[in-house]
Amino acid sequence: MSPATLYQSFIDGLLQTSALEFIAVLAGIASVWFSKKEQVLVYPVGLINTTIFVYLSFKGHLLGEASVNIYYTVMSVYGWWLWTRKNDQQQTILQIQFSSSKEVLQQLLFFAAFYVVLYTALYFSKTSFAPGAIPWADALSSAAAYTGMWLMAKKKVESWYYWIATNIFSIPLYFVKGYVFTSVQFAVLLALAVAGLIAWRKKAQLV
Repeated sequence: MSPATLYQSFIDGLLQTSALEFIAVLAGIASVWFSKKEQVLVYPVGLINTTIFVYLSFKGHLLGEASVNIYYTVMSVYGWWLWTRKNDQQQTILQIQFSSSKEVLQQLLFFAAFYVVLYTALYFSKTSFAPGAIPWADALSSAAAYTGMWLMAKKKVESWYYWIATNIFSIPLYFVKGYVFTSVQFAVLLALAVAGLIAWRKKAQLV
């Protein structure tokens, strides 16, 4: 695809962006900004994003991404609860921290297990009723997102590495599916994820 064709596809996609996608993208960007700042608003704002993208993902045959957003919705409630817990002195219990070597291994196994399950499910979905599915790419993006959301709820610095991977995989995935504005969202989220990683690493070093 030539640069001119790519640019035209980008412009056409923006013009076809629905109001729902626009709202979801703005909510998603705001949510990641709040997570970078360690503000609990990440969760209520994020719920706006995830519920809309459940619908959009099913519509675009991005079944892995649909499962991710259902998972996001559940984990947002869980993370909201964890982030707001306080001790007897009314201090927040959960603090940003690095994972231990054992936890990193568990996270990698968690990611690998979800990738295998999602890839298998998407492969059979593609041959049965979702011919537009892209199993390997959708599974990579989704497995990284599953892992990132789990770690963010626990305020682990390593969550940002998985968010960075998720955004890198998602930019071309959504672009080829016609959700151009959403692919722009993931480009913005990629930059925010890098900034979030830097900010959380600094905070963890102070704990």
